[in-house]
Amino acid sequence: MKPYFFFYAIAGLSLLGACSQNQSSNQSASATADTFEVKAESFADLQVLRYQVPGFDELSLQQKKLCYYLSQAALSGRDIIYDQRGKYNLLIRKTLENIFNTYKGDTSSADWQKFKTYSGRFWFSNGNHHHYGNEKFIPECSFEYFSTLVKGSDARGFPLNKGESVDAFLIRLKPIVYDLDFQPKMVDLSPNIDNITASSNNFYENVTQKEVEAFYNRFDAKGDQPLWGLNSKLVKENGTIKEKVWKIGGMYSSAIEKIVYWLNKATEVAENEQQKLTLQKLINYYKTGNLKDFDDYNIAWVADTTSRVDVVNGFIEVYNDAIGKKGSFESVVSIKDLEETKRIQAIAGQAQWFEDNSPLMPQHKKKQVKGITAKAITVVTESGDATPSTPIGINLPNSDWIRKEYGSKSVSLSNIIHSYNVAGRSSGLLDEFAYSDSVKARLKKYGDLASDLHTDMHECIGHASGQINPGVETPEKTLKNYASALEEARADLVGLYYILDQKLVDIGVMPSLEVGKAEYDSYIMNGLITQLTRIKPGDNIEEAHMRNRQLIARWAYEQGKKDHVIEFVKENGKTYTRINDYKKLRQLFGQLLREIQRVKSEGDFNAGKNLIETYGVKVDQDLLNEVLARYAKLNIKPYKGFIQPELQPVMNSDEITDVKVVYPTSFFKQMLDYGKKYAFLPVMN
Repeated sequence: MKPYFFFYAIAGLSLLGACSQNQSSNQSASATADTFEVKAESFADLQVLRYQVPGFDELSLQQKKLCYYLSQAALSGRDIIYDQRGKYNLLIRKTLENIFNTYKGDTSSADWQKFKTYSGRFWFSNGNHHHYGNEKFIPECSFEYFSTLVKGSDARGFPLNKGESVDAFLIRLKPIVYDLDFQPKMVDLSPNIDNITASSNNFYENVTQKEVEAFYNRFDAKGDQPLWGLNSKLVKENGTIKEKVWKIGGMYSSAIEKIVYWLNKATEVAENEQQKLTLQKLINYYKTGNLKDFDDYNIAWVADTTSRVDVVNGFIEVYNDAIGKKGSFESVVSIKDLEETKRIQAIAGQAQWFEDNSPLMPQHKKKQVKGITAKAITVVTESGDATPSTPIGINLPNSDWIRKEYGSKSVSLSNIIHSYNVAGRSSGLLDEFAYSDSVKARLKKYGDLASDLHTDMHECIGHASGQINPGVETPEKTLKNYASALEEARADLVGLYYILDQKLVDIGVMPSLEVGKAEYDSYIMNGLITQLTRIKPGDNIEEAHMRNRQLIARWAYEQGKKDHVIEFVKENGKTYTRINDYKKLRQLFGQLLREIQRVKSEGDFNAGKNLIETYGVKVDQDLLNEVLARYAKLNIKPYKGFIQPELQPVMNSDEITDVKVVYPTSFFKQMLDYGKKYAFLPVMN
């Protein structure tokens, strides 16, 4: 895919103010766009939002049933992402759920609120490591208070070992929940270390990075080979290294069986034969665990271009693996947004022109860009790694050879973007960090469109552009732990290079080049300053998307320093960024795009590492402290995520006669409901 996350685009104003809390459990589907409350609960550094599903009532009953079955399949895999992000996460989650469901003591105290905040953070992150920073977090309430909660709850609901007392359970639980030195990082991308043993995700056990690399070096990764290792845990047992494949009859079988049950129901109401064939191939892959079957499914999925309803379901993105091999479970169920699709289709229709006119070396360009299917989608349901924090753009499949030979699908998540935009319009971030009145005015006028267009170009053109040289292996093998950040930078640079091109005006997707300037203002401000609001004092940058953005902005600043292309300006003790020459900045973006494509095409690990470590990682701590102080005064949350709409079937005996959408308003209630309905895995897998 490479998901494109809604990330401080000042244009998009993704940062929100404090919100009101609505204690009712649902809002009906009849709420209009004007009356629908986007903001829900907020806690810690998190703001929870809601999104609507416009167009759902227009669907046929067959399509509504299809959405319902696919949504149930999506939610049936929810346990998997918890277990993938840490082998103790299901143990913790079931403990928290049992306390919420059975504790009879005081729930109005300050300590209870601290416990509630920890639980909210845990559910939001699908585990006890921050969803973005990957560092472990612990409750602010004491372990003694936590123990009183456990002892005051129904012991039968806790995941006790056979014959284990509650006191012994608490002894076992204490380091897992409270010790910051126990599994401190879910993903550790630090250079010159063993990134496998330093990361606490549940993709590997008892193996070193050298052993993992040696194991997968036996597999041919050239040409039309699968993404080896995508759907398995690698373990060493009795001195033997082997894969535990995620499939029916393998690891995660009980959850996958439920996924397949609902996928089978979906095949019965598929919109057309191609969609039915695609779903059948996905089912077959879940049964066999064979990655060649997964490629067959992706090829069929790319060929389904006419269905209104679509789904992503599987082990997809590799950001949670330090070396970029293991796919995290996710699912996105959607319907096509017919009106918004017109813009992205106009861009996709010019894909060959963009490829031919890119600044890439000729040997790295595709001679024929095939099968880019582009659309805007209305999200119906998200699950796994796609929620609560969600991308706003998606490009799939991730296999370069499938994209080259069969094409890809690029989508913009229009209703998700709409909710972000609505929620963030009064954040104050723009006024605090944008340098001049003219920049602020341009961003207020064109910011939303600029952000949308950059997302479209990133997904539709960026990820689909370029090609790997013959005989060069796939990036997760050649570029290793730098592959994800470099790929995101490559796609971002395609969007940045072309958003200041007259071509976008000529094809009617933007009114003037002022839109491109707005995106440059936003991107440079974000990459050099505002994204620092997500970094703690003393830390550097580890997350791939943040590394990508700082790499681009910092490299352009350094390379253009002689000509003052970008400047840091200090006024009244506040630091701002100012772009002095937009045309030269575009040229710099083109130069960096050319180099990063070369790195990918040739598999140049050392050059890729040098780019990331030199420009994408290190943080100016003085600037960071200044930015954090300015940001704190705005009283807004740096991270956003969503409560999911719920599809409720209307029944006549055993027959579904309609499907309704309801909109829950309590994140906590939804998490507890999910824990009751979609808990299929044991605590240890």
